[in-house]
Amino acid sequence: MKKILTLMLAAGMLLGAASGAKAIDFKASGEWLVGFGLGDGSLIKDVDNKKYHHHDTFNAGQRVRLQLDAVASESLSGTVFFEIGDQMWGNAESGGALGADGKEVKVKNAYIDWMVPNTDLKLRMGLQAVAMPNVAGGSAIMDGDAAALVASYQFNDNVGLTALWMRPLNDNYAGRVYGGREDYQKNYLDNMDLFALMLPLKFDGVELTPWAMYGMQGKNTRFNEGGVDTADGALGVTLPGYYPGMNGLALGNTGKAYGSMFWAGLPVAITAFDPLNIEFDINYGYVEAMGRYDVLKRGTDLVRGNSMREGWLVKALVEYKMDWGTPGIFGWYASGDDGNVKNGSERLPSIAGAGNFTSFMGDGNLAWGTGYNFYDNNLTYAGTWGVGLQIADVSFVEDLKHTFRVAYWGGTNSPSMVKYMGSAVAWNDTTATQDGPYLTTNDGLLEFNLVNSWQIYENLEANLELGYIINMMDKDTWDKSYVSDRNWSKQDAWKAQLIFAYSF
Repeated sequence: MKKILTLMLAAGMLLGAASGAKAIDFKASGEWLVGFGLGDGSLIKDVDNKKYHHHDTFNAGQRVRLQLDAVASESLSGTVFFEIGDQMWGNAESGGALGADGKEVKVKNAYIDWMVPNTDLKLRMGLQAVAMPNVAGGSAIMDGDAAALVASYQFNDNVGLTALWMRPLNDNYAGRVYGGREDYQKNYLDNMDLFALMLPLKFDGVELTPWAMYGMQGKNTRFNEGGVDTADGALGVTLPGYYPGMNGLALGNTGKAYGSMFWAGLPVAITAFDPLNIEFDINYGYVEAMGRYDVLKRGTDLVRGNSMREGWLVKALVEYKMDWGTPGIFGWYASGDDGNVKNGSERLPSIAGAGNFTSFMGDGNLAWGTGYNFYDNNLTYAGTWGVGLQIADVSFVEDLKHTFRVAYWGGTNSPSMVKYMGSAVAWNDTTATQDGPYLTTNDGLLEFNLVNSWQIYENLEANLELGYIINMMDKDTWDKSYVSDRNWSKQDAWKAQLIFAYSF
């Protein structure tokens, strides 16, 4: 009798669990990318007897992203987002070599969405995609994955409010040896916390979202001792200390426990004159100095540089949608270094920018490539200016679209800055810095993009991208940098990649 009662109780528990599981609606979505690329994204050649910047000109690879949503109701759901890759074919470390058993499964996002009962207040907490409001060329400040808590409230059809706290960095400081003790101060004062407010406003034909973000970084805050490699590439290390374009030797000691950080932006989109679309975006950023550090001047003299960074950026896009395509013009201008390292950097600081005006240096296409230097996923436009023309979504055959862009890049950094460079070539590679190429006012680049998209099936796209960059950097200027005995010359950059994208 006891056995029968036990079996009945177990069956009841299973039925109860099954009935509870039915209340959860599981939804799956994802994306498969398989690509083949040919090209060379470096802007230099013959470096130190051809010992540097040698990468394969042909690569093949793949990436898989799978998202699972567990939806209990309109007021409660959970999401986990897995990524497998990037897996370069033939590479053992990424699992693309013989045997294909690399450990490449990563958790990209994992968060809970819920609403406070009897209110319209929405909360999202966990690892999630965080992007500062932006238009016209993407975010130059922050567009990446981070641990965050986001609260949003819609007052009416016209006014909303979003607040967030995120912690992009913590417990990455390895410490140092002091008095024979290893790991002295390990993980001490090494967190970065950011707090933001966004005010989305929507009116007839006009949308704008003024926003501001304040942050604090500890004196030992580290991007994993110099760089955090993520599924989307390295984070945008464009904060004080070893900021791109400088050969900082060691950040000086500071008595400050924490330093302040501040950003603000105003993106505006005007659609009142449809089919004319007008977008412009204004950004400002400041990061407090956390001390001084040694900078080599022409490789011999030491100069004490200031780790403060403050800068701004203005960008805009105007396009007109027509039956055969959408022609447009875009441009940007960002502040640049003034040539004096003692007063810090005048370039816009960022956390993880993702500019997308173009598709070679920027993320204007699929934001993914099979080659080491085929794309820049953290472009911020800092220290540059540019203007471009584009014709988007031109179609002559059903399910086949073409987008063509041409953009001129100029620099806003002082040419006198090159005497502080550790290498003339390292900062003129499309992948060398997270800002993008370090260009002086004497330099220029001319970029061409052609993106062809064939919708084979409803969920399958073949994407052929061609890119070319004419290198107009001034070699005489860069010969004044500290290049030691290295021999180098400039070259144009180019790429051709075919990616098959299956999404559901």
